[in-house]
Amino acid sequence: MHYNSSKLGVNSSKKPKQSKFSDFHGVCDKNRFTNSGKALSYAYFLNLNVIMTMPANFDEIIQQNSDAYRTLIASTGEELTREGLLNTPERAAKAFSFLTQGYHQDLVEITNNAIFPTDNNELVMVKNIEFYSMCEHHMLPFYGVAHVAYLPDGKVIGLSKMARIVDMYARRLQIQENLTRQIAQAVMDMTGAKGAAVVMDAAHMCMMMRGVMKQKSDTRSMSLLGEFRHNTEARQALLMAIPSA
Repeated sequence: MHYNSSKLGVNSSKKPKQSKFSDFHGVCDKNRFTNSGKALSYAYFLNLNVIMTMPANFDEIIQQNSDAYRTLIASTGEELTREGLLNTPERAAKAFSFLTQGYHQDLVEITNNAIFPTDNNELVMVKNIEFYSMCEHHMLPFYGVAHVAYLPDGKVIGLSKMARIVDMYARRLQIQENLTRQIAQAVMDMTGAKGAAVVMDAAHMCMMMRGVMKQKSDTRSMSLLGEFRHNTEARQALLMAIPSA
C-alpha cells in the first residue's frame, strides 16, 4: 500500500535516516525533533498509518528491552535459538515501546492548538472511546471504553483531541483509577472548563487470566471535577448521558 508522505507532514525531498529497527517503525526521520527532544516516527502497522512518538534514543531502548526479554524467555527453560523464538525478544520490545509511548507525549503536542472559542456552555461528551492500557501491578493489559465530558467556559477542544488525550495516558503503566483522574484533569486544564468528567469501563486481564480468574467482571471508575462534583444538576445531566454499564 502506498502512502502520501506529504499528508503525514514528512519532507519527502530528504532521504530519512533508517533505524536499525526500521521494520518496526517504518521510516524514521531522526531530524524531526520536538522542543522536548523527542522524535516522531511514522509507523506502518497492518497497512495502517500510525504516528508514534518515541524518544531520540529509541534504538538503544529497544536493544535493552530485547535483552531483558531474552532473560525472561530463557528463565522458562525455552531455547532462544528455536525458530519460533529467534526474533521474539525484538518483537516484544517493539510492542512494549508502542504500548508505553504515552511517556514520550505531552498535552501541548497532541492537542496541537485545537482549542476554539465558543458561545456554548452546555454539556459536551464523547462516548465509547476505546482504550488499551497496561496494569502497573502485573504488566497485563486492561481495556475498555472511556466517556469524556466537560462544561465549556468560552472554549472547546477538537473532538478527536479528547480521544488522543485518552490514548496518551492509557499508553503508560497505569491503574484505572489514576488513569480516569488524569484524563479528566487534562481536559479541565486544556479547556479551562467549568467542569470535566470521565467514566471508564474496563476488563482487566490480571483478574481474568490469573488470580481470581473472573472472566465476566468489569470495573467502572469515575472522576468528577468542578461543576460536576459540586453542582447536583450538572452531575445528574452527566449521569443520564452516560451509557449504563
